[in-house]
Amino acid sequence: MLHQESQRIWIGSCEDKTPVYLLPSMANRHGLIAGATGTGKTVSLKVLAEGFSDLGVPVFLSDIKSDLSGMVSPGTETDAINRRLDMCGVPKEQFQYTSYPTEYWDVYGEQGIPIRATVEDMGPLLMSRMLNLNETQSGVMNIAFRVAAREDLPLEHLQDLKNLLIHVGENAREYTLEYGNVSAASVGAIQRAVGVLEDQGGDVFFREPAIDINDWIQTDPADGRGKINILCADRLFNNPTMYSTFLLWMLTKLYELLPERGDAEKPKIVFFFDEAHLLFNNCSRPLMEKIEQVVRLVRSKGVGVYFITQNPADIPMTILGQLGNRIQHALRAYTPLDQKAVKVAAQTFRTNPSFDTEEAITTLKTGEALVSFLDEHGAPGVVERATILPPQSFMGPISEEIRRMIISSSPLKGKYDDESDPAGDPGAQEQPTPPVPPVPKVPSAPQVQEMDPQRFKLINGQWYYF
Repeated sequence: MLHQESQRIWIGSCEDKTPVYLLPSMANRHGLIAGATGTGKTVSLKVLAEGFSDLGVPVFLSDIKSDLSGMVSPGTETDAINRRLDMCGVPKEQFQYTSYPTEYWDVYGEQGIPIRATVEDMGPLLMSRMLNLNETQSGVMNIAFRVAAREDLPLEHLQDLKNLLIHVGENAREYTLEYGNVSAASVGAIQRAVGVLEDQGGDVFFREPAIDINDWIQTDPADGRGKINILCADRLFNNPTMYSTFLLWMLTKLYELLPERGDAEKPKIVFFFDEAHLLFNNCSRPLMEKIEQVVRLVRSKGVGVYFITQNPADIPMTILGQLGNRIQHALRAYTPLDQKAVKVAAQTFRTNPSFDTEEAITTLKTGEALVSFLDEHGAPGVVERATILPPQSFMGPISEEIRRMIISSSPLKGKYDDESDPAGDPGAQEQPTPPVPPVPKVPSAPQVQEMDPQRFKLINGQWYYF
């Protein structure tokens, strides 16, 4: 929730109802949302995302459980939310249930606008990660990319990569003398991995036209709020390595293509990385160095990165030390290893003399969190025990019918369709509708759990929910 007077993001309130704010000028110093399952991480993510959108900052986040898709619709007033608002000292008349400008994306093009990339754009390092190659096989992959660059061979689709591997295998003796050993076993292993990736839908992702990152950095023309880009990742998450590598590729694209901005009043875009521990599982040293470099330097491009995971110990110390804004929900200490993790998490906060941080982490209720944000000088603030505000948008998934209605009205509909793809994009068989902005801000209205698609009306080129 955006505090209108100070233009700071109001994330929650202490027991005495003192607000806890995130300063927009410090939002690109990255952050962490951690906590056990069911402790309120998703609500904290939504409140932050809504606050950034209200500031005019676009957001990119992944939706693994489909519970973030409802941000396109206003929230529903309940007794539980009213009690939460009272605990936080927020007057009911000041809290507005509202929708947010939302764009749905999907690697497979089934539940959102397709995201496309070329094999060349992915690069040998990330391609090796996506294929789960070992060090020797990764070296052969790197040689293959160098051969493609030198001989000007196409490297867009997975079929191009398969053709390249055949070419490298057939000329292995020549390339071995120039680049190093290229064994038939390594080439065969890579070909098998490419086949598996193809079966998992990778051939849908590696297509033209490639994504234009400027389409992620958009604001609503109606009111200037930042677009909330939701990656529909429930299917993608079935392949954890592909999911984490894909998100790292997106972050790398932002780092490589955005210009330097230095310190600014607010970020250019904020990137939320859910299930962040997957990024570091079985991570090779070169890839870890790449991640550290991107996280360290992308800040100067105006990009804020927020990792969401169950335990802070899931994040390597070299990365964890760069996350200045932290929201820590409850952790469970059932084993000696869990108790050690709680102690480490407590030591990362600046001590508050009014309570024991280590004890508080294990006794936090659902919706409570220990919060520490950077102050205006960039120093970590004293940790506060706070109740997190409820989100202003709808908490839960939307129906498939409403999703397709939103996708059909997107200005990006059709931009990333591949004519060689017979399936096309969702809703491709439907008659196209004139491009209009997504559902705009609407006044609060009584709702039911299942939203009626017939209550969405197109009026003067704008979608309204009645």
